[in-house]
Formats: sequence, C-alpha cells, structure tokens
Amino acid sequence: MCPSLKPLKWYKNLATRKGRLEAGAFLIEGNRAVSQVIAGHPGEVLEILRTEETQAPYNDYPSRVLTGSQFKTISGAATPQGILAVVKTPPDIYSGRLPYSPGNRILLLEDIQDPGNAGTLVRTAAAFGYDGIIMTENGADPLSPKCVQSTAGSVLSVWIRRTAGYLDLVDNLREKEYTLAAAVLDGKDDPHLLARNDRMVLALGNEAAGLSPEITGRADYRAGISIEREKAESLNVAACGAIFMYLSAGKKPGAGN
Repeated sequence: MCPSLKPLKWYKNLATRKGRLEAGAFLIEGNRAVSQVIAGHPGEVLEILRTEETQAPYNDYPSRVLTGSQFKTISGAATPQGILAVVKTPPDIYSGRLPYSPGNRILLLEDIQDPGNAGTLVRTAAAFGYDGIIMTENGADPLSPKCVQSTAGSVLSVWIRRTAGYLDLVDNLREKEYTLAAAVLDGKDDPHLLARNDRMVLALGNEAAGLSPEITGRADYRAGISIEREKAESLNVAACGAIFMYLSAGKKPGAGN
C-alpha cells in the first residue's frame, strides 16, 4: 500500500490538464502499456493503482488497491483492465525549448486535434525511430487520457514539446540544417526521397485544414501520396503519417528493425 493515501479526487483530476500540471503527473492505463513504460522508463513511475482482482507484478512500486467501483471513477477506459500507473510528467514537455541533442528525425504535428490521431502518431513515430515530436497548443494534449491510451505506452519513448512557439523551433532546426518536409494533399515531391536526408522534420497538418502557409512556405519538400481519389478523397492523418514515416526511415517491405 502507498504510505500516504491521496484522495481519489486527486487521481481523477489527472484526467484534466490543470490537474496534471498541478500534480506533475499523468496516468497510463492497461497492463501492456504500464509494462512497456516500466521496461523502458522504470524511474518515471510513481505509483501503481489496481483492483482487488488484478494480480500485478509491480512489487517495486508503491501500490494502492481499489475496489472495482473506485477504479472506474478514475479510469478513462470503456472497459477498464484494472491497472493504472501514475507517471511523472516529462520535463519541458510544455516548453518552447528544444533538447540539447534533438536527434535526426523529428515529427511536427500542426493542430492535430483528435487525441486518438495524435497518440497513434506518437506511437508510430517511436516505432519508426523518430527522436522527438513538436506539437502545437491548438492541438491535442499529449498527456490527455485518450492520447496516452492511443500511444500504447510509447508516450515516453520520444521527447515531446507542445508549444505556441513551434515555428521558432522549426526555424531553429532549419538553421541547424534540418530538412523540412511538408505532407500535403497536392504535393509533387516523391516521398521516397525523404529517406535521403540525414536530419529531417516531417510536418503533418490539421485533419480538416492541413498545414498552414507558414509551414508549407518554409518547406524544402512538399510531398504527397498517390491515391485513387475517385474512391477516397484523402487519407486519415494518422495513416498518412505512418506511410511518410515508414518511407522517411528508409524502410523496405519485409525489413526488420
């Protein structure tokens, strides 16, 4: 048991941005997601919450047992699995400061508003070896319950910056000779060319409006994906992002990690 029990309302408030900011923590739910975070970032987990029926092999962490009804008041899942982890908020996630070493592949999500799309893109970026993600303040909060759930435990696998100053970060990276590639509906550049760039920012835009002129005007590439538009007008942004990230990582059919 946790030595000093917090009121259940404290955990419920982690579903809100204000609650997360005040607590410096957020929730990860589900056995697979919790297991992945513990495997990759064991020092970031603060506490485990579980139901009486759930046997969780997390004895190294403070653990609190809840009744099923208590757990449901905290869980954001339609069908709770009976296991939650309270996790430290990553440093600088809401700042406008890039990491000292940003890495080679960075994803820019400009006003991606659906948390399911945003979380799926975080998970995909981690899977294809991207180092970091820049998100705008008008988009989904990466630590909101639905977004975290959609990352399937990958939310700590990349650095994230959610900031109104995202254009400044893009300009900073371009000054460091990163290539900016914009994914656009009518893009003429071949997306296979993206794999030739050692350091790159891949930009994906809002589900309805796409990328802003401020991004497309800065772009070195304006790449598109050929689809049969008489059958489907466009691709979901998460599907589009997965294709671009696959190609930009230089992956080939049948290739492993």
